[in-house]
Amino acid sequence: MYSLSYSESIEVTASPEALYSLVSNVTRTGEWSPTCTSCSWHDGGPQEGAQFTGQNEDNGRVWETVSTVVAADPEREFAWMVGKSYVRWGYMFTPIDGGTRLTESWEFRPEGISMFHEKYGADAERQIAARTVSAHRGIPATLQAIKRLAESG
Repeated sequence: MYSLSYSESIEVTASPEALYSLVSNVTRTGEWSPTCTSCSWHDGGPQEGAQFTGQNEDNGRVWETVSTVVAADPEREFAWMVGKSYVRWGYMFTPIDGGTRLTESWEFRPEGISMFHEKYGADAERQIAARTVSAHRGIPATLQAIKRLAESG
């Protein structure tokens, strides 16, 4: 059984500023995410309260989400909430010698669990488990892809 929250870190030879600039540009998310194929801002850019739509694809299933930025602290954290507080995703930037420790986090929140039970009924637990496995597997792949992009220039 996977936990409904997860985080993992990677060391990147890039400054916190450069990494923040990269990951807060959600229009580039399709370059590193194994699930989110593209994103577009509703209202301008990476500030708290800004919203964006993400197009997602996983195991033949295609869907859209609307997310709201909940943390936009350059050089420290960029995070967003999917839907009405269903899932929280974020990046933390910790300076280290020679670069940054980049941490990606994910939390399937109680509001999301309730929504899944309302939406999927008897199939909710299977649906929740599938999304949880996807997040646990996707975070390491995402971090590796961001590292490659950031270190290649």
